[in-house]
Amino acid sequence: MSQTAPAASLKTFSLKNRKGMSMTVTNFGGKVMSLNVPDRHGVPADIVLGFTKPEEYRNGNPYFGAIIGRCGNRIAKGQFTLDGKVHQLPVNNGPNHLHGGPIGFQNSVWEIIPTTVNGDEALELTYTSPDGEAGYPGTVKAKVLYILTRDNELSIEYSAVTDAPTIINLTHHNFYNLAGADSGSIVNHSLMLFASRFTPVSADLIPTGELRSVEDTPFDFRKFHTIGERIDASDEQLRYGNGYDHNWVLDKPDSNALTLAAVVSEPGSGRIMEVFTTEPGMQLYTGNFLDNTDVGKGGKPYGYRTAFCLEAQHYPDSANHAHFPSVVLRPGAGYYQKTVYKFSTED
Repeated sequence: MSQTAPAASLKTFSLKNRKGMSMTVTNFGGKVMSLNVPDRHGVPADIVLGFTKPEEYRNGNPYFGAIIGRCGNRIAKGQFTLDGKVHQLPVNNGPNHLHGGPIGFQNSVWEIIPTTVNGDEALELTYTSPDGEAGYPGTVKAKVLYILTRDNELSIEYSAVTDAPTIINLTHHNFYNLAGADSGSIVNHSLMLFASRFTPVSADLIPTGELRSVEDTPFDFRKFHTIGERIDASDEQLRYGNGYDHNWVLDKPDSNALTLAAVVSEPGSGRIMEVFTTEPGMQLYTGNFLDNTDVGKGGKPYGYRTAFCLEAQHYPDSANHAHFPSVVLRPGAGYYQKTVYKFSTED
């Protein structure tokens, strides 16, 4: 399998634009190893956690910068029923299946072809997941397109087809720190989320099925709040996640449209990140389980709450909640999602 691929098969690819942005990607999990973005003075810094060499991702955090699949987020007890048949997936997060399991898309070697899209540098990544991989039915052919645009956007387009009914929920797992990857805590970052509801979870972080209003809760980011302002509030949901590790139900007038879902700003650098997506949900994770185990670029360990993730996706455990947006993919139907991370600065 891909986890035992020889080191010689691991490669890196670079993209840049004319406004000072650049990025490096490895074919191991399609991981974004670096993403350099200018600050208010035009000085670029790498704003994603990761490692210097592709080989280091074998033993480090498997999700840093990765493409996540087949099914992002958690599936209760690793089980789902499709067309009357129960499928058992490996459990790798307590009693649950997380992010496609231990041999998910994040630990697969992707084919990468450099290309251009409308004059912007891009990478086309493809991977074929065979029938039965990680317990999932059907052979899935997945394609991901990274585009670094002239408007300082990292645009990610995902598509997939299957030869048998299956489930799919692709997302991306950059760990961001807009002050710079080695700049410490992210609790002073300000966040706005265009979501009036979220999906509360049980103690093992599986959605209960409720779509709960954010009104009068620490989950209300409809106006800017710093991430740290309420993260340690006396709230059952925050205790379960050790902070924010939840899915927000995005307010979308058109369920399939590319719409603004979130805005993050960092006062020291002036960097702003806007997130646009076609997806119905957005998972906010605030690095609550980073514990200095991973020593990243520059030899610096990544500690508690030193990064945040905004993962555009369908809701967690959607395969087991009929009233959630469906993650079922059938032959003859195509899967598609697009998420854009747009960067700018403020004075």
